[in-house]
Amino acid sequence: MSPTTLPAPPEQGHVTFLGAGPGDPGLLTLRAVEALANADVLVAEHDVLDVVRTHARQGVAEVHTDTDTSASSTPGTGTPQLTVVDGASTTAAVPANRDAAHLVMEAARGGKRVVRAVSGDPGLDAYAAEEMLACASAGVPFEVVPGVATAVGVPAYAGVPLRDAQGTDVRFVDARTASDRCWTEVGASDGTVVVSTTLDSVAAAAGELVSAGRKPDTPLTVTVAGTTTRQRTWTATLGTIAQTLKQAKVLPSPEGARPVIAVVGERSAAAQRDRLAWFESKPLFGWKVLVPRTKEQAASLSDQLRSYGAVPHEVPTIAVEPPRTPQQMERAVKGLVTGRYEWIAFTSVNAVKAVREKFEEYGLDARAFAGIKVAAVGEQTAKALIAFGVKPDLVPSGEQSAAGLLEDWPPYDPVFDPIDRVFLPRADIATETLVAGLIELGWEVDDVTAYRTVRASPPPAETREAIKGGGFDAVLFTSSSTVRNLVGIAGKPHNVTVIACIGPATAKTAEEHGLRVDVMAPEPSVHKLAEALADFGARRRLAALEAGDPVTRPSERRPGARRPR
Repeated sequence: MSPTTLPAPPEQGHVTFLGAGPGDPGLLTLRAVEALANADVLVAEHDVLDVVRTHARQGVAEVHTDTDTSASSTPGTGTPQLTVVDGASTTAAVPANRDAAHLVMEAARGGKRVVRAVSGDPGLDAYAAEEMLACASAGVPFEVVPGVATAVGVPAYAGVPLRDAQGTDVRFVDARTASDRCWTEVGASDGTVVVSTTLDSVAAAAGELVSAGRKPDTPLTVTVAGTTTRQRTWTATLGTIAQTLKQAKVLPSPEGARPVIAVVGERSAAAQRDRLAWFESKPLFGWKVLVPRTKEQAASLSDQLRSYGAVPHEVPTIAVEPPRTPQQMERAVKGLVTGRYEWIAFTSVNAVKAVREKFEEYGLDARAFAGIKVAAVGEQTAKALIAFGVKPDLVPSGEQSAAGLLEDWPPYDPVFDPIDRVFLPRADIATETLVAGLIELGWEVDDVTAYRTVRASPPPAETREAIKGGGFDAVLFTSSSTVRNLVGIAGKPHNVTVIACIGPATAKTAEEHGLRVDVMAPEPSVHKLAEALADFGARRRLAALEAGDPVTRPSERRPGARRPR
């Protein structure tokens, strides 16, 4: 009798309770990023998903929980309403009786690696605590990845240290659940109090503290949307905060239910916030900047803009397509392999991409460049080559352009150069500057159309309206074609929008289209252009402060206001 074969036990899953921090994706820990990269299922509120999903692997299943945040709802109670979003981005309703803990454990029992992401830190989240207990009771293995607590991270971004050299006592209060005893205890203390509340309940919380014994002139800061580029902080006292918010036209407002962090205390550094508000004083803080390039092209530029506090919005103005007749490109690539060329010159990232794709089509790789000198027009093109496995022999030491490349290009020398031919893969609309210059240096040039640039499709209607209606604070033009194409597909930017151009030729094109150029890069580099815009923003901010005016973004100018031309 043969032995009975038992079925293999189901693979045990795992749950990671992960703190996503107060809102800035840059505050995720290294361990959090690692857990997200290995997750099969993500469970989180919608705002938290926006923070963590960029680190999740492709195809991860997302469970979006919308917890009832009405005034009558007590944190830690109620049933989240769930929407499941799978890797194909389809949406399906989930029965209301299946709460987050149920879904988390169900996925883990099915062998899935589940990340349950919460705002701030899991140890301070009532739902997470209940779900951890449920996992423990069901024997589902789990771990906890701490995050930056909202009550700590937001004051840090607002420039309000919670303790001083004298070791100020710090108390944390959730105004939505605080008891009379709690208010009495913090009111009797002279330490710093960090209050989690909502915008329309700040005045009531201030009143509770005054009733409990705090002086009405005690300094207070209130921060909404902390650690994000929507952050805004008000400085007042317990007795004046209601009037301050009213004068700022914050209340009454549909946003009154938004959560805020209030810091109360004589030694909470509220009076020093003007000197310590490092985040909101960034030169482009909150500026919505239009970058007319694809996400791939704009990646490093957008990162640089974010470092200045801006919110970059990429809008492609050109699309790249293969040449209409590929035979010329095919002959050139074969000539590259058979030793026809001494040099190959890349004048754009798109040219690198076009050659790389043709190589892959023929089963070739970077080794085909052996024995050939490689030139790149600038740093970004050089980086694309290095990613391909090719280190360029020549990158301009000065201006990153065709003219700069010619400055450093060696003349043809029949003694040292066994071959006199250069392969130049480029766009169909490229200028003749480089070709003419190489010929003048004694080289023969195979000027080959490697790709075509065509005008991109118009952006969504919402983006077009923002461009024409002054919804953007600035737009970066990196070439004359980006000016022509953006105006062609989306319309002319509003006159309050700051126009920044990479060089004189681009600025001239912008002016020909009726645009006033406010900023021009000191040299033709996208990163120098971003620096120049940041300098402009810093000067604008300083001028407002010196004049005693509020610091506003260009898009916040009153409707109908026009800039002088």
